[in-house]
Amino acid sequence: MEADNATATSHDPNEGFLRLWTHHEPELRAFVRACLPRAAEVDEVMQDVSLAAWRKFSALTDHTQFPRWACLIARYEILLARRRHARDRLVLDEDIMEKLAEEGAEEMSVRHQQLNALDECVAKLPRERRELALAAYAPETSMKKLAAQLGRTEGSLYQWLARIRQELLRCVERTLAQEAHTS
Repeated sequence: MEADNATATSHDPNEGFLRLWTHHEPELRAFVRACLPRAAEVDEVMQDVSLAAWRKFSALTDHTQFPRWACLIARYEILLARRRHARDRLVLDEDIMEKLAEEGAEEMSVRHQQLNALDECVAKLPRERRELALAAYAPETSMKKLAAQLGRTEGSLYQWLARIRQELLRCVERTLAQEAHTS
């Protein structure tokens, strides 16, 4: 992992932490999201995880273990959040949450491979389709506005995006299959 290796040569622990955090944050967020029902809770827990991990980073001696280590911190923060929201109806049973957390931690490397494959596949799209896909999923994007900008109906835009998503799915599956075959 480039981010893990880069931190080994960095003399500034803050820089090392930031490199690892930004590299692994998407899969860590997916892990937390799998355990919590509401996006606001996910954001709150991710903030708590980042602060706790930053404070404890100097204790982590093997930076290649950062994803697993951060996942343990996330599990603890998820449990704390569960206790804070214990009266809510949408709180999962603790045994189920623990099982999800274990599975999520084990799947982090798979998610990382999937994200890398998706990045590669998006880069392979022809420029027009790539720009559309990125614009459609940009924050605060309205399909109505995007359709108007492109001079298309919303329905045709949704169909076009569905075809792009299918193309990306096939590409990701091929890429992952090739990686599995070569390793």
